[in-house]
Amino acid sequence: MIRTRFTEMFGVEHPIAQGGMQWVGRAGLVSAVANAGALGFITALTQPTPEDLTREIARCRDLTDKPFGVNLTILPAIKPPPYAEYRAAIIEAGIKIVETAGYKPQEHVDEFKQHGIKVIHKCTSVRHGLSAERMGADALSIDGFECAGHPGEDDVPGLILIPAAADRIRIPMIASGGFGDARGLVAALALGADGINMGTRFMATAESPIHENVKQQMVANDERATDLIFRTMRNTARVARNAISQRVLELERGGAKFEEVRDLVAGSRGRVVYEAGDPDHGVWSAGQVQGLIHDIPNCAELVRRIVEGAEAIIRTRLEGMIALSPALAAE
Repeated sequence: MIRTRFTEMFGVEHPIAQGGMQWVGRAGLVSAVANAGALGFITALTQPTPEDLTREIARCRDLTDKPFGVNLTILPAIKPPPYAEYRAAIIEAGIKIVETAGYKPQEHVDEFKQHGIKVIHKCTSVRHGLSAERMGADALSIDGFECAGHPGEDDVPGLILIPAAADRIRIPMIASGGFGDARGLVAALALGADGINMGTRFMATAESPIHENVKQQMVANDERATDLIFRTMRNTARVARNAISQRVLELERGGAKFEEVRDLVAGSRGRVVYEAGDPDHGVWSAGQVQGLIHDIPNCAELVRRIVEGAEAIIRTRLEGMIALSPALAAE
């Protein structure tokens, strides 16, 4: 068993997390992740109302007695969701772990901390990680350029970002973006992280609440099958490459503003992708780790083989590479 600051702080068996994912982070998947010994997060804003979130938390508790959390992502909007009401629902439900992400969540972090809730903040740069540490976050999830969703605008991959963050950040840190197997876990630990966060890989599991066609598309895709949209708008998003993402890029090359692509990238279209199984209906998030996805296991099998594989790599491959000096060998 691999023990780290992350497993100790959050009371889980394995240094693996399933972060919040719009339309995907529901009780069925989250409870399966928790029962596998990892840390799963219900995505608050997937639920239409705070009352629906309360019911989803209760449903998850019916399915697992292991720790799980809730993701609350703060995004600037003309008409923002009632964040304070979602926050209150999380607190009143007795949740003890929250993943925050997005724009300046200070007021939410302060309120969560007042109620004894541990906060993991997701960020995409060392400077934002340091800000989150000052803000009072208990741990970080730091996203490299390989990740699905919003990788930021710095384009720093995990191989650099993780050790750069580990050099300066004191609180526990899990590495996100490009992780999906035992080799990734070992690499993250070697680079200074306390565990890994997986999104795309958990999408391609038996318990994931998305259509089988989409899961099979991820298996068929390779590491090149993503597009970076909204680059011209300084709001880069990595999505699975499809007819819609290619059309958005074409429009961006022509100087299109967001209003001109709004209907193409609407979240409602992405939801239809997951529910109806048409991978070309809208944009949907997927990372470069698709190139490492070759099957659709259940969560217990996926977590087991990552942890056991990581232990085997550490014991047999890495330890076997350490050669004693001739003097020590003679002794």
